[in-house]
Amino acid sequence: MLKLRQLKEKQKAQAAAEGHNNSSTPTTSISAAQLRLQKDITELDLPHTIKVQFPDPSNFFTFNLTITPQQGYYRSGHFHFKVDINNNFPIDPPKIKCLNKIYHPNIDLEGNICLNILREDWSPVLSLSQVLMGLNFLLLEPNANDPLNKQAANVLAKDPRQFERNVYNSMRGGYIDSVYFDNVMKK
Repeated sequence: MLKLRQLKEKQKAQAAAEGHNNSSTPTTSISAAQLRLQKDITELDLPHTIKVQFPDPSNFFTFNLTITPQQGYYRSGHFHFKVDINNNFPIDPPKIKCLNKIYHPNIDLEGNICLNILREDWSPVLSLSQVLMGLNFLLLEPNANDPLNKQAANVLAKDPRQFERNVYNSMRGGYIDSVYFDNVMKK
């Protein structure tokens, strides 16, 4: 994995080899967001059920995430997310969108996610690893008390067995209340 410090050192060495001094060499400045993001990515310690993929290896600010829970309502599903981080990170939280249409109380049909650490409980001291683990936990333990999909939350609160049946059917590309859900059982 490309390290930002190594890149900067390589640029300095290249400039020195070309006979330029630091005052006349245009340098690529590295933002605080880039440094923090590089640190967080380097320190990622994720379980095997969470996979991170960088479509553009030179861009750490946008990446894909796949979570495959091994327990709970959503076990064995493959859930895909897109993570966008802006240049004001870690002041601003990452923006995460679910790319699958899933039946979940905390994820609406457009892929918006209701996770407190991505909103009101965000703090710059939270690491990227903590955010990804929080997202994983949301798939392991859906929260009916803070819903984006109120219909799914009501079913979870009133009839957990029906909720489980709805999740099972929806994960296989079924319909729930005339809404078609993505088959997340395929890799």
